[in-house]
Amino acid sequence: MSLAAAMPWETWPELQLVWPWWLLALPLPLLALWLLPAVRSHAAALRFPHAARLSEVAKLGGRGRPGRGPGLLLWLAWALLCVAAARPQQLGEPVQPPQAGRDLMLALDLSGSMQEPDMSLGGRPVDRLTAAKAVLADFLDRRAGDRVGLLVFGRRAYALAPLTLDRESVRQQLQDSVVGLAGQETAIGDAIGLAVKRLRERSDGAGEPQDRVLILLTDGVNTAGLLDPRKAAELARDSDVRVHTVAFGGDGVMSVFGFQLPMPGGGDEIDEATLRAISEATGGRFFRARDTEQLAGIYDEIDRLEPVERPGPTLRPRIERYAWPLAAALVLAVLSLLLAGWRRQ
Repeated sequence: MSLAAAMPWETWPELQLVWPWWLLALPLPLLALWLLPAVRSHAAALRFPHAARLSEVAKLGGRGRPGRGPGLLLWLAWALLCVAAARPQQLGEPVQPPQAGRDLMLALDLSGSMQEPDMSLGGRPVDRLTAAKAVLADFLDRRAGDRVGLLVFGRRAYALAPLTLDRESVRQQLQDSVVGLAGQETAIGDAIGLAVKRLRERSDGAGEPQDRVLILLTDGVNTAGLLDPRKAAELARDSDVRVHTVAFGGDGVMSVFGFQLPMPGGGDEIDEATLRAISEATGGRFFRARDTEQLAGIYDEIDRLEPVERPGPTLRPRIERYAWPLAAALVLAVLSLLLAGWRRQ
């Protein structure tokens, strides 16, 4: 519930009192003067031979309206103390909380088979890596609020971009990736193991672990690396990393002037059973994409499965302003004491 809803009154725009009942204390000094009896002294009075002259001086010094001089300053100081006790607050400029997403690692296969030109993009034939880059770049545009990292794998797995909110740097590393950068073979298990390590390191250093997701795209079978893919899946499961696997590749045909012709060597084998087992073991999903359109649809589906947490409603911070009337009250009280002392002198 907002402060404005809780306190419908306002002293003036943008300034509100949290405890307005303290203003009821404003007339307390007057009530004390009116209701409390005067203090009577039973001590012997001091007799002074020039009492008549002092009486005239007192009359001259007492001219004017009551409450002027030190008394007026003390009244103002009391009023400011009551205002400070009422705790004035001012609403600051609107602030929108930052988006809070998940830790998302992308793993891209750069083995030799990714250069097969059996995909179509914008009506022209392209290789698998070019098609995957286009789809991943569009996917990155929708992940505002996520910490995204990028790793590539071939014979070995390498992290190109750490988990970061700077999606533009991840996109640049993605565009600079080329087939064979990590070797010609396919180390799926090592890729999963490296992704889990990076995701776990990021959570350990940030206190509360974030929702951790790995999206792995490959077009082949695990043929290299030290870690078996199924063992890597167990490691991911134990580290609460959800793995979505995407098997990407055509059926061994290429389009030439609108005609589908078989490619030399036929289509590449994809170990769909292992990829499916990895996803099922970690609570993720397995997808099969045979063309660019299917691949784009898969990343749209992943975007729905792993939604970005949108920012909350716009908030206006409350700025405490009681220090101003409190300081002014102290200044007036000191001035009143100094003025009273000067008059006595």
